Amino acid sequence: MNPELRRRGIYILPNLLTTAALFAGFYAIVQAMNQQFEHAAVAIFLAMVFDGLDGRVARLTRTQSAFGAEYDSLSDMVSFGAAPALVIYEWALRGMGKLGWIAAFIYCAGTALRLARFNTNIGVVDKSYFQGMPSPAAAALIAGLVWLVESVSGGSVEEVRWIACGLTIFAGVTMVSNIRYYSGKDINLRKSVPFMMVVAFALGFALISIHPPGVLFALSLGYALSGYVMTTWNWLSQRRRERI
Repeated sequence: MNPELRRRGIYILPNLLTTAALFAGFYAIVQAMNQQFEHAAVAIFLAMVFDGLDGRVARLTRTQSAFGAEYDSLSDMVSFGAAPALVIYEWALRGMGKLGWIAAFIYCAGTALRLARFNTNIGVVDKSYFQGMPSPAAAALIAGLVWLVESVSGGSVEEVRWIACGLTIFAGVTMVSNIRYYSGKDINLRKSVPFMMVVAFALGFALISIHPPGVLFALSLGYALSGYVMTTWNWLSQRRRERI
């Protein structure tokens, strides 16, 4: 094979995965407009999978580029900003009047600001941690709630309308906060990993297969709260050291 063609093909691969993530986000919007909220929620989770793969593939093949970074950011805005905001609005917030669309806008604006800050802070902040909750995790929190309620109640949202509103605002505000979240970027897939890590991944997949909506929402909520727990722990530890 021509080396130039092979090289060009490798550069295309991460962008194809980004396109797949973008398509999944767009598909979620279409399904929300068609009142197929469970399909919309699953599409957002699929967008997360493709979004995670494109960055990993680019790093493993050393095919990072400025174009890929910009394209990934725009795709994230659609898949993890506009799509979850529209899905949660159509699903639960529409009947809340102004508060409903304001909550959806807070989430959407939070995603845009989060992505803009992330792009300008590349190479400045510690790569092991995110500054503010990452937009895919916020999207998983919203999509997880929709998927869970749809799978359990069959579409009855009256009881969770206010929970959905509060969770939407919480996710939007947390994305632009200074609370740190573990990124996992210090895990090098090109190096050997402990055997127990492979076992942990296997157990994780087995756990998710038991009840995907419930487990994924629990994991998303746990990650969303982990930043606050870690921040509180660090604050208490600092206060303890100051007293000594």
